[in-house]
Amino acid sequence: MIPGLSLPRIFPTLHCDESLPSSAVRAATATAGSALKLTTSGETELRRWKRNFEAYAKEVNGVKYLDRDSFINAIAPKEDFSRIHRDQFGILFRVADNTHRGLVSWDEFVVFETMLKRPDADYWIAFQYFDVNSDGTITFDEFKNVFSANLGPDSIPFNFDCDWVKLYLGKRNGEHVLGYHEFTQLMKGLQGERLRQAFKYFDSNQDGFIRPDQFKRIILELAGHKLSESVLDRLPTLTTLTPGQKISYSEVIAFHNVIHQMDMVERVIRDACAKSKDGRIDQTDFLNTASTTTRYGLFSPMEASIIFHFASRGAGGQSRLALVDFAQLLDPRWKAPSDVDREKAVAQSQRGILDGMLHSAYSFGLGGLAGSFGATVVYPIDLVKTRMQNQRSAVVGQMLYKNSFDCAAKVLRNEGFVGFYRGLGPQLIGVAPEKAIKLTVNDLVRGRATDPETGRIKLQWEVIAGGTAGGCQVLFTNPLEIVKIRLQVQGEAAKLEGAIPRGAIHIVRQLGLLGLYKGSTACLLRDIPFSAIYFPSYAHLKKDVFNEGYHGKKLTFGETLLAAGIAGMPAAYLATPADVIKTRLQVEARTGQSTYNGITDAFRKILREEGPSAFFKGGVARVVRSSPQFGFTLVAYEYLHKWLPYPGEKTPSQQIETALSTGHEDLSRIRARNALKILLDVHSDFERKGSAAKAA
Repeated sequence: MIPGLSLPRIFPTLHCDESLPSSAVRAATATAGSALKLTTSGETELRRWKRNFEAYAKEVNGVKYLDRDSFINAIAPKEDFSRIHRDQFGILFRVADNTHRGLVSWDEFVVFETMLKRPDADYWIAFQYFDVNSDGTITFDEFKNVFSANLGPDSIPFNFDCDWVKLYLGKRNGEHVLGYHEFTQLMKGLQGERLRQAFKYFDSNQDGFIRPDQFKRIILELAGHKLSESVLDRLPTLTTLTPGQKISYSEVIAFHNVIHQMDMVERVIRDACAKSKDGRIDQTDFLNTASTTTRYGLFSPMEASIIFHFASRGAGGQSRLALVDFAQLLDPRWKAPSDVDREKAVAQSQRGILDGMLHSAYSFGLGGLAGSFGATVVYPIDLVKTRMQNQRSAVVGQMLYKNSFDCAAKVLRNEGFVGFYRGLGPQLIGVAPEKAIKLTVNDLVRGRATDPETGRIKLQWEVIAGGTAGGCQVLFTNPLEIVKIRLQVQGEAAKLEGAIPRGAIHIVRQLGLLGLYKGSTACLLRDIPFSAIYFPSYAHLKKDVFNEGYHGKKLTFGETLLAAGIAGMPAAYLATPADVIKTRLQVEARTGQSTYNGITDAFRKILREEGPSAFFKGGVARVVRSSPQFGFTLVAYEYLHKWLPYPGEKTPSQQIETALSTGHEDLSRIRARNALKILLDVHSDFERKGSAAKAA
């Protein structure tokens, strides 16, 4: 015995639940070996426990102890207590406080942490909690008193004089007693008996049905800690599975079976989604996978219907659902996307004014850098596109370029490599606000139109969001475009007419404020359809073609770039006619060239003088430029966020995950939470309803 170390019962008292005469010897030997392994903790583990203890301990007479609050802080998971309330971790304090003095010493804390390492820690904790007098057995009175004290006056009553309790409790000297192994089986079946008694309690007329609100009350008491708020709020909708306004006992049992087998439910769903070509499954797929995955058919058609009913939010039927749709059923910590966004908004509102301004400047700066990078990469292509669109094929001597490749070769030969970057300055100045407003408006409209529970958006709203974003960006795009275009065509004008090249400031002064928005209507006709096509195409290519989010998949640099490039192809080419008209309106006409008075006049003259094909001049160059530009911009933006994180801001890997996957969490804290699950299966408000009975 280690001096000063008060050990709990690691060696249990043996009882009649051992089946063979020699089993006592074998059990004692096995338990001794397990205890030896459990109490021989590694140095790293002890150091971690010590650091955790020291962080929360308080000194009492020169010795450090953990009181109830500090103990809870030391062992409770670092998360919100939406599913398991903070007070309920006081259950573990009662077990750790072996001396019943209201304080836990370092030695007791080591024993407690060691106890949590047991594979049966959840049942072990429950046994010690019910064993009030610490004699290694649980009497009928102990079981009843502890159970009753935690039910509370408003809880659904439990009949302790039922046949089920009598079957589980043996007799010794006229008293009902339970050994540890007997107790574990009782606790495993207790929830089913509570469910049976609760249904019978509400089924007063014995017709085999209860009301939806009564069903919800039963589940809240028995399994409220295992379900998300979304499922709990929709519990009464179970009545819509069958005609009538009530819920049968069969449906209640089926729902309980789904909760009880939730781990297997998730495994089957994951396997079925993995085998599905589109990543979606229906009830038939689920039942077929369950039959091939398990030795026996674990799930009935009614249970499958219940699973799909709550995952589809009542749609049911033959709905084909993706893995993410089941998150609200499988993960009790699941939150609707709108709730997560509200939490982010609250966190942002709690920032100081200065910090908020700095964060906005940070985002704007990264957007500017990313946009500048994307614009610089494709700018030579943009210059070729502009010169091709400005070329007048109907005017003799104006056919400078045969095609885009000939144009690029002549620019390089006559103006050098620098010639490809004429007008880049204004482009870089305007690209930051242009990209910022485009991305912001698109996200804003999509956010408003997105389903707050599923996080999905209808296609028509995706188109509207993109079109709105394209329209808003013209405020910055049009002045930028007209200055850029006039700078881009100066090289060929100087070659043909000997004109002196002018700078951007001269062009701005020459045009004036109203002149900067010349051709803005044509700019709207180009940017609105481009964004209306581009953003939905990009989103669906990532999700449906490259399977972003499928089994947690994250797109690589190449996949993101390819998705952006493919999405830009139809968007850029189909908007080319409007781009040609805009270019003709905004460029400064030279001697002998046609001039245009508005969109209609430009359309008629181009069609009459150059034919329909003129509207698609530079179309290929526009596709080659626009397709990769947004790809480079978005990829650069994502990587800049990774490489240059905002100080104090959590990265996605550090945030608490709200979908199917679990976040990174200390193993001791996970064990502490799991150790409560058996007691919470008795009542979701266990420990909050009252205090356990004290030893006499």
